[in-house]
Amino acid sequence: MPVFTHAACFAHDTGPGHAESPQRLGAVVTALRDHVPGLEWLEAPRATRGQLLRVHDPILLQTVLEAPDRLVQLDPDTVLSPGSPEAALRAAGAVVAAVDHVMGGLSRTAFCAVRPPGHHATDLHAMGFCLFNNVAVGAAHALERHGLSRVAIVDFDVHHGNGTQAIFAAEARVHYSSAHEMPLFPDTGDPRERGAGNVRNAALRAGTGSHRFREAWREQLLPAVDAFAPQLLLLSAGFDGHRADPMAHIQLEADDYTWITAELGAIAARHADGRMVSVLEGGYDLPALAECSVAHVAALAAGSAR
Repeated sequence: MPVFTHAACFAHDTGPGHAESPQRLGAVVTALRDHVPGLEWLEAPRATRGQLLRVHDPILLQTVLEAPDRLVQLDPDTVLSPGSPEAALRAAGAVVAAVDHVMGGLSRTAFCAVRPPGHHATDLHAMGFCLFNNVAVGAAHALERHGLSRVAIVDFDVHHGNGTQAIFAAEARVHYSSAHEMPLFPDTGDPRERGAGNVRNAALRAGTGSHRFREAWREQLLPAVDAFAPQLLLLSAGFDGHRADPMAHIQLEADDYTWITAELGAIAARHADGRMVSVLEGGYDLPALAECSVAHVAALAAGSAR
């Protein structure tokens, strides 16, 4: 199974003490190399301007791609540095390349080990550590380049992917499902938010553990994804729901990420010839991030081998 990544993703400097640090990606890459045998490591290309403009306004491209000569705060959480433009292009480009890889039949599944993360970025604004919306760029590419009519984006980051939902809220060819802690940043993702009938959200209370997490997916979200019969699944894979993570209050274990990956793999097998592309989002306790990434990617690789 391929893992798309790039050294440039380490050069996105968020400053001392920032939660979204280069060490996050280092923990993921090291853990995968050490504990998931047989992965194929591929260099992520740059996303093109045309690929980015499918989901983003030119103003955002200008903001992100005009490299500053120092660290610049776009908001209290989101930083640009001299290395950020290249990192952002490679992170989005990884998802495009992974979509091409699975749609071309080279593998059933792929993982994008990239940063900055993406699911909070809207069409116009970088926010919440995110510059470009990587998974949205990949979904739009699947629709336009590969002619798909049903792409599902499944988001199990502990924070709601407000940017992804907003970008596709009126796009019937894209289904978006998310389970996330509420109340919590970015204060979106109420279950009453339904888009054009293509959005499903499950709100999890602080302290939620494995049982309630799995129940929400099993009873509310997975049936909706299955009914959509997606031709491709894209996963916003955040691991900040782990009990050790400092950014939220959900009490998950690594086994929960194995479980959700396998459940989604079964849906992919029924409708999409097993095609799934997963994209790293959050996860801020380094040991937990490493453990959960291994659990998730090992389950993805098992699905690819079937």
